[in-house]
Formats: sequence, C-alpha cells, structure tokens
Amino acid sequence: MTLRSLVADTGVSTMAVYTYFGGMDGLWKALRQEGFTRLAVKLAAVSMSADPVRDLAALGAAYLSNALESPDLYRVMFDAGFELEDAEAADQSLHCLVRAVERAKAAGRFRDDVVPLELATQSWAIGHGLASLVATGPLPREALSTTSPC
Repeated sequence: MTLRSLVADTGVSTMAVYTYFGGMDGLWKALRQEGFTRLAVKLAAVSMSADPVRDLAALGAAYLSNALESPDLYRVMFDAGFELEDAEAADQSLHCLVRAVERAKAAGRFRDDVVPLELATQSWAIGHGLASLVATGPLPREALSTTSPC
C-alpha cells in the first residue's frame, strides 16, 4: 500500500500522515495498537459468569467477533514488521484468557497439571487460526454457525 493510495479518498494530504504519525511506519504502529486496544475493549465487555469454562468460550467468541468486525485491522494487528507502541497493553488480551483459565482451574474444571499460560496461549492460537481462516476468506462465515460434526 502506498501513502497516496491510503489517503486518496480521505480528503487529507499525505502530509497529515507525516504530521500525526511520522510516516507510514508510525501509522502502521498506531493501527496495530488500535487493533489490540479494540480487542481489549471487546474482551473486557464479556460478562463473567459462575461458569469459568463458559467464560473462556465467551472470550473466544469475542475474539472472533472482534476479528470479523474489522478484518483489515485484524490482519494489521499481527504484522510483526512493525513494533507496538505499548506491547504490555497488547499482552493484556492474552492475560484476560490466562485469568479465565486460572478461574476454571481453581473451580476444579481443569486438571491440576494445566498450566494457565499454556492453555490460554493454545486457546488464543486456535481462535487466531479460526479468525484468520474466516477473515481472509478460505472458510466462509456461514461455517461458524454450522452445528454438524466434522
């Protein structure tokens, strides 16, 4: 993507990108950060229930919903070619899942040998894979509502 194509239909000049973001790299950093900020808001909006396993599933659904609401922003979020402005803020999304796994483990819903960070990371990876398949097109959105077995 070129800077000119980016601003073509916005009514602003290319200079605005330099003024506010220092150039394309700064813009991509800001976009990545915005993606993780939106994800954090989406995950924080999930109401916790008495069932921590249900909550973990609800967090996964919120992750998927976030990706499908803004698929282009979702793809930019994971462009590691550009650093994040605040990596700790982005890590909070993963830690939200870790806390859900910890709750489930404390409630006796997961075995004692489950490592919360590992299970949260695996859950994130599964959610990311599903979101990527749907957001980039190989898997149609309709497949998400299918109830038939594989």
